[in-house]
Amino acid sequence: MPVDDLWYLSKKDDDDKRVKSSKYGRGKRWRCRYVDEAGEPRTKVFARKTDADDFDAAARLKLAPETQSGQAPSNAGFREYAERWRLSRESGWAVETRRRIESNVRNHLQPVFGNSPMRSITLTVVLEWLATQLADGKPKSSIKLYFELLDAILAAAVTDRLIPDNPCSGVRLSKVLSGVSRVPKWIPTEEEVLRLFDATPERYRAALWLGAGSGLRLAEALGVEEGDRCFGFADNELRVVQQVRYSPQAYGGFYLSLPKAGSSGTIDLDAVVAENVRQHVRDYPPREVDLVDITSGDPIQRQARLLFTTRHGNPINDRTWSREWGKWRTAAGWPEQHGTFHALRHFFATVLISQHVEPQAVQRALRHKTLTITLETYVHWWPRRSQQRGIVGAALMAAAARH
Repeated sequence: MPVDDLWYLSKKDDDDKRVKSSKYGRGKRWRCRYVDEAGEPRTKVFARKTDADDFDAAARLKLAPETQSGQAPSNAGFREYAERWRLSRESGWAVETRRRIESNVRNHLQPVFGNSPMRSITLTVVLEWLATQLADGKPKSSIKLYFELLDAILAAAVTDRLIPDNPCSGVRLSKVLSGVSRVPKWIPTEEEVLRLFDATPERYRAALWLGAGSGLRLAEALGVEEGDRCFGFADNELRVVQQVRYSPQAYGGFYLSLPKAGSSGTIDLDAVVAENVRQHVRDYPPREVDLVDITSGDPIQRQARLLFTTRHGNPINDRTWSREWGKWRTAAGWPEQHGTFHALRHFFATVLISQHVEPQAVQRALRHKTLTITLETYVHWWPRRSQQRGIVGAALMAAAARH
């Protein structure tokens, strides 16, 4: 499918100059010959050679609309498509750009995504790849370059109707590369969590279990009630439907509100956590506390059987808890700045991640509004995928044995 110059013949005159054709100066100069989707030879003419070259490259790779059938293949592989994408565009690039992009695709994208189906490259896969790049200590400028290249390839795949949308569009790269403000600065180990349990009075230990074993935030743990409203022991369920809040100017002080926006939900109740909660209820029967409940929208005054109260039967506010927590934290050897109750939630999340729990399941357990929040928060803790080696050699050896 060469590009022909219609204005000049291939032969030269006595002065070694190309001979003008009968079409010289009339109509478009450049002609591209190609084969359409039905296998029939066709031609198309262009005024500029660059346009003819671009079309020629696209036609060779079956990317030009004139060479495609109405339905794009849904099982196209990344390696194959990335190569077609590159070749169809490089005629408009400078030599150095061609070399750089070819090298980056070959060395930094193809080894990761291989020839996996384009549709298998999801937001989760992209964020896991970024996490691996960060964990490997790759320069942020290089990661940005590779990401932008992947973004361009996947955006073209959307245009070519190979994939419905571009997963890179859901990545806030600047936040990922800057470490993301929500990324935990410190996460306790199993031993450090156990030391905190030992340093905490028994009447509050079950609250720590709800943080470390169920991922509850402090206000959610302090707002847990006895009964079916919060616990479904028969179904191993924990219903996170409220948190206890304190404001001297609102509702007379303490009141119950919905959890942090978008984080209400029912999660799995770990058997060990459930047993510790049951034991807590036996040892420290809940007190009925008169509170305003605004979880339904309208303020309702009712009796709440809170699991955790002061020795005088009053709800616990942040200031009271922080005063006691400081003592327990110091005794356990936790850091003053980042050794908060929320560190137990981070511990819960990273244990799930280390056990290779699916990202979507971690998101549901943490009750994050989006999967992006989960992956960006724990991007440095997500385990790297081990690279499988020797696949091709093993396949060929197996084929040779059958031959």
